Amino acid sequence: MSTDHVDVLIVGAGLSGIGAAYRLQEMSPGKTYAVLEQREQMGGTWDLFRYPGVRSDSDMYTLSYPFRPWTNEKAIADGDDIRQYIVDTAREAGIAERIRYGRRVESASWASDDALWTVTSRLGDGSTETITTSFLYLCSGYYSYDEGYTPPFPGIDDYEGRVVHPQFWPEDLDYAGKNVVIIGSGATAITLLPSMARDAAKVTMLQRSPTYILSQPGKDPVANVARRLLPQQLVHKATRLRYAVMTVGFYVFCRTFPRLARRILLGLAQRQAPELDAKHLTPYYKPWDQRLCVVPGGDLWRVVRDGKADIVTDHIEEFTPKGIALKSGEHLDADIVVTATGLQLVALGQIDVSVDGRSIDPHELYTYKGLMFSGLPNLAWCVGYTNASWTLRADLTWKYVARYLNHLDEHGYAYGMPDPAGASGDPAPILDLESNYIKRVEDRLPLQGSRRPWTIRQNWFLDAWDARTTDLDEEMIWVRRSELPGSGQVWQREHQNVTRSRVGSSPS
Repeated sequence: MSTDHVDVLIVGAGLSGIGAAYRLQEMSPGKTYAVLEQREQMGGTWDLFRYPGVRSDSDMYTLSYPFRPWTNEKAIADGDDIRQYIVDTAREAGIAERIRYGRRVESASWASDDALWTVTSRLGDGSTETITTSFLYLCSGYYSYDEGYTPPFPGIDDYEGRVVHPQFWPEDLDYAGKNVVIIGSGATAITLLPSMARDAAKVTMLQRSPTYILSQPGKDPVANVARRLLPQQLVHKATRLRYAVMTVGFYVFCRTFPRLARRILLGLAQRQAPELDAKHLTPYYKPWDQRLCVVPGGDLWRVVRDGKADIVTDHIEEFTPKGIALKSGEHLDADIVVTATGLQLVALGQIDVSVDGRSIDPHELYTYKGLMFSGLPNLAWCVGYTNASWTLRADLTWKYVARYLNHLDEHGYAYGMPDPAGASGDPAPILDLESNYIKRVEDRLPLQGSRRPWTIRQNWFLDAWDARTTDLDEEMIWVRRSELPGSGQVWQREHQNVTRSRVGSSPS
């Protein structure tokens, strides 16, 4: 077992981890750092998912890095292009050489006496590697790379065809000329349908409830023309702002006027697919109670109009040897079933976290400013927006962490932590959607409070303003380096009466 030390340890070499490393180099260049990646390649989500047609579900002008222009002509990009963009960014910025692959982080323990995290990783050969770090930054997302979610469908063991989860797409899967049923109606399902329909005999999307779907041009002619005439960074900045205004503005409109937004969205969908019965297009929930899905150029509706694909709204009775029996009595013949039934959400990268010997239950934590947690010293978690592109929020957290590290040095602090007793009022889930994949694990995820800075607002403009004016000392507890001897009791002391200001609430 080997041990070394870095000032900052970043977990995850995907879109978030590379962005965090870039901002760290840019804003706090004196810090040493390393990036741990459990897989053998960088790219995160965009390296893991290899199903047909995998693409971004938000525009690339806001999903890409604000510091590196997106120059591809596609506004909704393919997964391979996004991964290459991440790789190119890491190589050009000198980040690639800081990445250590094949490291699955298993535990992280904080010692207040030393103001250090001790992080243990498991390597592919079964050995372990230990790194100490002054600041731990989790950029590993919020879903498990090891397992997706597939419901316990009755009779699935009797099915004679092949069952595939999109998260683990087999390279040898041949669906040409075959009947395919895709279970689900989210972003993955509506991406798979038009892509697989090109070669399959018939593709059917089986949904319990429809999703709000909005068509968006696959390319932005204004941005593509402007790039030929103006500096790349200027065009990127202006286009990013334009898309952020449209995305956040439409979200606010949907939440403020849900009935009108519902009529507009359903009207647009019906015009795109007039031959579909309205029941296949009409969700039971209001817009943005669950994520709204985007299809580039209306490709989903095109294959439905051409008869290459179909949408069925029903419930599964059971799997049969030849397909799926529905509660309506209908039977869907299937050579291949794709279970696009969701991700398995996890907290804190599935890492066993402890502070001064006390094991941490993530559900007892309250989120602070959307990236730190009550009582966890020198630790941040990068989580993006649910109603806009991931990177809009992620970049705010990257820059906050760099400012936080500089704040430590400027004031002689060894560490800081959000006040364990700061979050008051009724607790709420950390993610504000009603999607089933969130509801299934709410009792395992951190919480948010009822007032700032303990709430998570799904509004980039408000968050961006806060980021410019934020008070780094707000509801924080700081410990100076000169106070380190014997400071191991600070965490326990502050936690003794953690519930005293949480009126009428309990984190468990």
